[in-house]
Amino acid sequence: MAIVGHGIDLAEVARVGRMRAEHGERFLNRCFTQVEQAYCLGHRDSDERFAGRFAAKEAILKVLGTGWRGEIAWTDMEVINDGAGKPGVVLTGECARIAGRLGIARWFLSITHSAGIAVASAIGEA
Repeated sequence: MAIVGHGIDLAEVARVGRMRAEHGERFLNRCFTQVEQAYCLGHRDSDERFAGRFAAKEAILKVLGTGWRGEIAWTDMEVINDGAGKPGVVLTGECARIAGRLGIARWFLSITHSAGIAVASAIGEA
């Protein structure tokens, strides 16, 4: 297998918290799937969780080489966790089409947060 792309991004937890406070459900529904919202809101540090997922989505877009444009929706990318807490990626819509065109068959995702910053790294493998 070959690495198709690598992306990394960071998000300020306070900025994501401000977006939630200012725009409420409109922000959440535009950027996060219902599964992601339920996961994040189920933790006391929900702003950190949302920031981590936001950074992950930006990192995924870097792997795809697109940025956020065209037909891409934030909810075309869903960050899920397995039973051990390991994050994974589920793509739908335009993101799934682009990943298919690139031959990406497997994703590796890492998310961390500390001192008010969330960082995510994504690797797409063919």
